[in-house]
Amino acid sequence: MSFKCGIVGLPNVGKSTLFNALTNSSKAQAANFPFCTIDPNVGIVSVPDKRLDHLSKISKSKKIINTTISFVDIAGLVKGASKGEGLGNKFLSHIREVDAIIHMIRCFDSDDIQNVNPSVDPIRDLEIIETEMMLADLESIQKRLEKSNKKNVNEDQLKILEVALDCINNDKDISILKAKFEKKHLILSGLLSIKPKIFVCNVDEQSVQKGNQYTKNFIEKFGIENTLIVSADIENQINELESTERKNYMEMISLKETGLSKLIQKGYKILELDTYFTSGPEETRAWTIQKNCTAPKAAGEIHTDFEKGFIRAETISYDDFVANEGWVNSKTNGKMRLEGKDYIVKDGDVLNFRFNTWPYFFHTKIYQDS
Repeated sequence: MSFKCGIVGLPNVGKSTLFNALTNSSKAQAANFPFCTIDPNVGIVSVPDKRLDHLSKISKSKKIINTTISFVDIAGLVKGASKGEGLGNKFLSHIREVDAIIHMIRCFDSDDIQNVNPSVDPIRDLEIIETEMMLADLESIQKRLEKSNKKNVNEDQLKILEVALDCINNDKDISILKAKFEKKHLILSGLLSIKPKIFVCNVDEQSVQKGNQYTKNFIEKFGIENTLIVSADIENQINELESTERKNYMEMISLKETGLSKLIQKGYKILELDTYFTSGPEETRAWTIQKNCTAPKAAGEIHTDFEKGFIRAETISYDDFVANEGWVNSKTNGKMRLEGKDYIVKDGDVLNFRFNTWPYFFHTKIYQDS
């Protein structure tokens, strides 16, 4: 599975600049006027994982295949979007399609870049966006609960909508839905206000290490756990450099990791994702799964037939695979386990699936022992 993060924010906060840097492209038009992005730009990025290199070297793989993440640069939102202001409903419909929301917040002063508001105030800006999404949810909920539409809403969704409506009407924290209902049902509800969120404070180059007063105020209000301090301009500069120059430049400005790396780590955390690997002579590959994923479900990421005909998963932890230099020694040294249908795949597991191709009832290994 791949996951999709939508970059949202008010106009001219640096969304398109960050998108271009993250995706190593110039797809998104970055200009000094509101709504320079109208239709969303989508970029698919390989997720860096050093473990792939180690596994590939051991298995002497012909190729390495990373898992991916999609970034979507969504047009700037303004106050009143839920009523059609700016790009209004078009903007909001694009947000519904993503798995997580990256809130891009302006935390820098500049006379050269227009601000749609009279002053820089990241707290106010985020509250504008969150309010518009909540108002859009309110309208959606009310329509779905109308008598003529209610018959088309199943019982699970009905309960979610009723609790969400109560939260919005009575100014309660809508995040309580996450404790009351299963994640899969919440996703199907399509509510914007409960989508996982990452807050990206876009700062100037001088503030990228320690932040500034704007980021300090923002973190005091919303916390540090899902907040990142990033300079879109620096990310763009890094993106234009060759590998060696990039490393030297990052060392010069004391930047330990890129914004892309930080966003991926946060994204995996808030979406509760893990990675498992397959590794053999043909390829070493990373696969993204939900946490607490069973072995058959993990097999289904490769092909639905693997899930349907699942028998066992030959399983070695990443550390054991590396320490024993591959499948053969891991098996000889008792580090390979045969796991069944109830096994919960762990992050870093190296797996080889045995499965039936019904009705022939034989099993085929994905990779030969190395």
